[in-house]
Amino acid sequence: MNCSQARQQLPGYLDGAIRATDHVRLRQHLASCDPCRRQLDGYRRMAAHLAQIEPVPAPADLAVRIRLRASREESFWAGAIRWWSGAMIVSRNLIQPLAVPATGGVLTALAVFALLVHGMLTGVPMGGTVPNDLPLNLVQPAQLESLAPFPLPSLVEADGKSSSGPLLVEATLNAEGEVVDCRILSGPNNRAVQHQIDELLLFSRFRPKLNFGRPMDGGRVLLSFSGVNVRG
Repeated sequence: MNCSQARQQLPGYLDGAIRATDHVRLRQHLASCDPCRRQLDGYRRMAAHLAQIEPVPAPADLAVRIRLRASREESFWAGAIRWWSGAMIVSRNLIQPLAVPATGGVLTALAVFALLVHGMLTGVPMGGTVPNDLPLNLVQPAQLESLAPFPLPSLVEADGKSSSGPLLVEATLNAEGEVVDCRILSGPNNRAVQHQIDELLLFSRFRPKLNFGRPMDGGRVLLSFSGVNVRG
């Protein structure tokens, strides 16, 4: 501990208001520092002199003066509150006739903006469907471009049972249009079926999800196969 740190803690050393560790370090510093010991003695003498000073009695009319000052402050704030209330009433009377048209204009602008954003994001044309029109929406979902040229082979169950039915598959794509995950939502579901679906999707072509024209990860495509035979 240096002298600057010690002098900041001298008043607390006398009053016992510093931590025990700081008290020990300060006592070790005082044992070898004469200037800090002299300043500590000065604090002790000042504390002794202050302890000998008798308290000064309060003036007899102190309570009356406090009440008088409080009443003046109260009257000032009461006038300010009355002035503020009057100003608010005047401003409300001036602004209220204009509030309804302004609110209607703001709501109309928000409605038009919402319709424009909805048209851009979803690709719904405002004037009806145009034949052979290309979507101009900014966010386009992933989609299947071409399925594998070979037919889906018969799907074989492990338990040897025979059945048939539709098969619903969800494929998750990356930004390159490659299938990174495949999940059978309904229909035959076993390891052989999953393997054949993986082979079919591997040779299929997909377009990834587009966000402002940029390919994005996480696009999903639903594929439905009807009349899939499951035989053993």
